[in-house]
Amino acid sequence: MSEHFHVPSLIVKKREGLELAKEEIRSLIEGFTRGDVADAQMSAFAMAVYFRGMTAAETAALTYAMLESGERFAFQGEHPPVVDKHSTGGIGDKVSLILAPLVACCDCWIPMVSGRGLGITGGTLDKLESIPGFRVNLSIDEAMRQLERIQVAMMGQTEQFCPADKKLYALRDVTGTVPSIPLITASIMSKKLAESLDRLVLDVKYGSGAFMKTREQAIVLADAMVAVGREMGVEVSTELNAMNEPLGHAVGNALEVIESLEIMQGRGPKDLLALVLSQAEKITKIPQDQLLTKIQSGAVIEKFKSIVSQQGGDSKQLFALSDIHRAAVIRELRSEAGGTVTAFDAGIVGQSALELGAGRARSSDPVDFAVGFDRLIKTGVCLERGDVIARIHAQSESAANRAEQQLRQALMIS
Repeated sequence: MSEHFHVPSLIVKKREGLELAKEEIRSLIEGFTRGDVADAQMSAFAMAVYFRGMTAAETAALTYAMLESGERFAFQGEHPPVVDKHSTGGIGDKVSLILAPLVACCDCWIPMVSGRGLGITGGTLDKLESIPGFRVNLSIDEAMRQLERIQVAMMGQTEQFCPADKKLYALRDVTGTVPSIPLITASIMSKKLAESLDRLVLDVKYGSGAFMKTREQAIVLADAMVAVGREMGVEVSTELNAMNEPLGHAVGNALEVIESLEIMQGRGPKDLLALVLSQAEKITKIPQDQLLTKIQSGAVIEKFKSIVSQQGGDSKQLFALSDIHRAAVIRELRSEAGGTVTAFDAGIVGQSALELGAGRARSSDPVDFAVGFDRLIKTGVCLERGDVIARIHAQSESAANRAEQQLRQALMIS
């Protein structure tokens, strides 16, 4: 239990741009987690941080206090390196679905704690739940036992896992304080550090389909997260990846799982495979050609089947997802002109998928596993008039019409 501080004084101190001590931050977070600090007070503090920022020491202290608010993975004795990756979110970003089983084939443990989609960016948990029976709500004990059996667990944030982050994010979401680098850093890193990692790769996206719109913003966020991780003794590396066009050819929950299965079978889009191999190399220290061999050998798809079976799903239904989740309207969208694709705006594509029902505007919204897009054309491709540029999966003709308008707006041909 930390020393108790007068909460209004801490808010004023940060409002005035002064640096808070580690003990002050710990007291604030402990009080908030217990319910002693009112939501109004914590909202005021978040707004003060939004405008005044935090020093590196403050950000590290906030991260550690949030980490300490709940349970964490506790590994005993000899075990393989514990590793993970985190993406700040993008359109069609299904890397985790492939990377987790791949890394688990490389003498590493990967306790991947993921989130749900919110806004235009999809969530790994929603994609996994499109697999019938797949259970993401594992306890830490269940995940630990699964790591010992198959080296990987893919789960959501439990009630006991960084509860301070869960409470604070809910306030940030309704008070306009989500886009704060220190608060983003503490939110992401507290959850990842609670996995007791040895190595972490951060995939920081920027562009029209990402939270960070410019490379410069992405660099600031990446540097902040690396600094916190290293202070906590974790080997952290980063990738900065543009998210101006969708990753791969598919956007939508079941559609992205289907595309991920293609990669695991040695097929699928090259841009997605390249990102998987690059990040897996950083995590495992294994060269990309050897990682590709593991995919081509069938080991990765078998590991993914094991994950599905261990977590309550039916691996036999993996290759029937297109029938299990079939939208009422499936429409090919064809080019109205010939030329070279110069842009396919990821932000517009993501917004369109959200409106179809593939994502959620509020955390309480349901998602439709069937809707979205596949066969999305890539930039640099030379088209002839009438070529397919996308396939729309919608639940009504009117929804498909709206999506068609949006995709045509997103596409640029010269």
